[in-house]
Amino acid sequence: MSVSITSPLSSSTLAYFSSSSLFLSHTFTHSCTLSKRPTSSLSISHSPTRPIHSQLATLPILSFDGEKVGETTLSLKSAPPETARAVVHRGITTDLTNRRRGTASTLTRAEVRGGGKKPYPQKKTGRARQGSRRTPLRPGGGVVFGPKPKDWSIKINKKEKRLAISTALASALGNGIVIEEFGDRFEKPKTKEFIGLLNRLGIDPCEKSLFLMTDVPDNVRLSGRNIGTLKMLTPRTLNLFDILNSDKLVFTKDAVEYLNEAYGYDLDGESEVDEDEYEGADEGEATDGEMNSDGTE
Repeated sequence: MSVSITSPLSSSTLAYFSSSSLFLSHTFTHSCTLSKRPTSSLSISHSPTRPIHSQLATLPILSFDGEKVGETTLSLKSAPPETARAVVHRGITTDLTNRRRGTASTLTRAEVRGGGKKPYPQKKTGRARQGSRRTPLRPGGGVVFGPKPKDWSIKINKKEKRLAISTALASALGNGIVIEEFGDRFEKPKTKEFIGLLNRLGIDPCEKSLFLMTDVPDNVRLSGRNIGTLKMLTPRTLNLFDILNSDKLVFTKDAVEYLNEAYGYDLDGESEVDEDEYEGADEGEATDGEMNSDGTE
């Protein structure tokens, strides 16, 4: 595996990676403190033709009162610029397609109830001949070529989907901040207090914001559920659409550690954390261990 350090990303490259302009055609409102954050690029290549970039970004850590108390580093794997748009586009179209339930159903003339008796005699009525009341030509009859239950789901490789999420996150880090844990600061559910938190963080409540937390306390969830522009996600519910559809990203410290571990790149070896395993689920794919020189794992 070859490791090479490339030059910092230029403003044009960051504009190219902007998730809003590329994928959902929304306009971010960058603030001075968030848009001029230094970002570097670490290019790690498994093979000469399929490089994986690691986007390194320094995010400010804000307190519950909105004051800067430190900085943290977030390193996320990102697809190369020439394929980033295609990877994210495939990920979002797959998610939206898999949301289709495919339960629309109509009855054919064979499934409509009734119609066993001929409506009227074949001849001497002056009317067109009719053999059944279930014909599609009559009201209440069957439907010709109507929809039937269908499975619209399509498959996407697990690594490709994870790369799409990490690429989208990396492109939106210019609008991201980190906040200290604030779950115990809400003694009771109150939407006004959550709006005040957004204002202290420099986020307009009218903007679409995404909070990524490892755990959402009940008082925090109830305080923010009436804010239509707010999304509060956990590692289990993190999805590509909400990332691309958000103007501001807010992470807790534990969420940053999770992202670095699950979507970052380890120079000693690529290690990925399954969201189900992180939430304590029993299901998940096991990875094969590396073989030692003596043939043992």
